[in-house]
Amino acid sequence: MTCTQCPVSCGADRETRAGYCSVQGLKIAKYYLHPYEEPPISHANGSGCIFFCGCPLKCTFCQNFEVSRAVRGKDITVHQLADIFKELEDMGADNINLVNPSHYLFHIAEAMALYRPHIPVVYNSHGYEKIESLQLASQFTDIWLPDLKFMTAERSARYTSRADYPEFALPAIRFMAQKEASFDGSGKMLSGCIVRHLIMPMGVEDSIAAVKFMATLPQGTYFSIMSQYTPCGDIGSLPELGRKITSREYKKVLAAVEEAGLKNVFLQDRTSAQTSFIPSWDY
Repeated sequence: MTCTQCPVSCGADRETRAGYCSVQGLKIAKYYLHPYEEPPISHANGSGCIFFCGCPLKCTFCQNFEVSRAVRGKDITVHQLADIFKELEDMGADNINLVNPSHYLFHIAEAMALYRPHIPVVYNSHGYEKIESLQLASQFTDIWLPDLKFMTAERSARYTSRADYPEFALPAIRFMAQKEASFDGSGKMLSGCIVRHLIMPMGVEDSIAAVKFMATLPQGTYFSIMSQYTPCGDIGSLPELGRKITSREYKKVLAAVEEAGLKNVFLQDRTSAQTSFIPSWDY
């Protein structure tokens, strides 16, 4: 079967060779109870994160660079993935968090048919998605957790391998934002959409554009502003990425949020810009 799950639609037969995402078959880097997601996602016991290997975006600054390039990881079967769903659930996970799942949709759908978790399923995506793929994912997804990385083709081309990122990400996020938010009595999210945006060095104007876009989405959509940027990955030719964001940059984005009147907002403390928050990779 040729792979057309992500917008690249490279057409690789992933059973016999790697696709544009750098992965052949089904490969994960880690699974565990992760305590550092947004509060209603990590909640009490932690989010049951499964980190999938490979990525079509190939962001130069990726903090999980070895994983996104599929340098590290372990090949597993669909049956093993279903077993991992059950194992995380038995460990007390507040949800099953599929991290970077886009190029594994067919595998995940097969695993969900074998075992459908009795806790919410989170689709934790870079936002570079095809609507038809999201329609498949919606059959098992309770919570959408997409990134909104860049608002322009110019910035997308500079920092990723895909200049067409906004062309796909903006309509994809509009699709995901239609999911109505709901919570249990303890504040755990059961359904909904949280859109993440990472403030980048020298990227305030793009971040303000992202804030304005968020103001056009349904009011029940949550916005998570991330200040954790730390120099990582392959950024030698991008001198502006060699530092963390400044207090001034952060405050400008917060001022834009206030001006836009956004209410459902998570703010990440700037002390989160540390490599200590990056998982260690087991495989």
